[in-house]
Amino acid sequence: MADMILQVNHLSKAFGSHEVLRDIDFTVNKGDVTSIIGASGSGKSTLLRCINLLEMPTSGEILYHGKNVAGRGVNAPEYRSHVGMVFQSFNLFNNMTVLENCMVGQVKVLKKSKEEARAHAMQYLEKVGMAPYVNAKPRQISGGQKQRVAIARALAMDPEVLLFDEPTSALDPEMVGEVLNVMRNLAREGMTMLVVTHEMAFARDVSNHVVYMNGGVICEEGAPSEVFGNPQKQETRDFLSRFRSN
Repeated sequence: MADMILQVNHLSKAFGSHEVLRDIDFTVNKGDVTSIIGASGSGKSTLLRCINLLEMPTSGEILYHGKNVAGRGVNAPEYRSHVGMVFQSFNLFNNMTVLENCMVGQVKVLKKSKEEARAHAMQYLEKVGMAPYVNAKPRQISGGQKQRVAIARALAMDPEVLLFDEPTSALDPEMVGEVLNVMRNLAREGMTMLVVTHEMAFARDVSNHVVYMNGGVICEEGAPSEVFGNPQKQETRDFLSRFRSN
């Protein structure tokens, strides 16, 4: 299994007595586009935050190339430079320009020179169509543009895997398409992606693997054609029936 990047084993997460995730198992292989779907409150975002070590699992393992990163003594910023994250609310630094936002991680974590970081940032800002806005501050651009900058910032770290936590849910409807187009292009280029999303058409058409979560557990998973076309569990059928008309 040389192409396995991440393996989640028996992952559980509780906040006090409230168990949010129970006994989660799945793998991410190189080039996979995995969409995690499910109702709000089913544990999808918590799972992503555990994989990125923003939350520490209560029990279980997260193996990155076979090494358990949920154990003690792991350098979380260094790990996150390989497993990047794009947030629902952009999380850009408001006091920095678009270009500076895409440079800061490279300089501080990857120890690149400013010249090298600038050139690398520009490469990805051009890729997401944001090169004309390099000197703008986040408050001067739209939500869709902010999210494209956030994607460029994550890509500039040269991650092996990119995690997306509902990247379009904070956007106005007319801006959703521009962000999904960037994500589609990344998928076409072979970027390994793990996407928590309510965009069922994206999950169905762009992913090669779909995970349906319900009540903190993985209820069903498989190829999009199986999960969308022939769901095995009644809960999956009920959830997807709401999107059949889309």
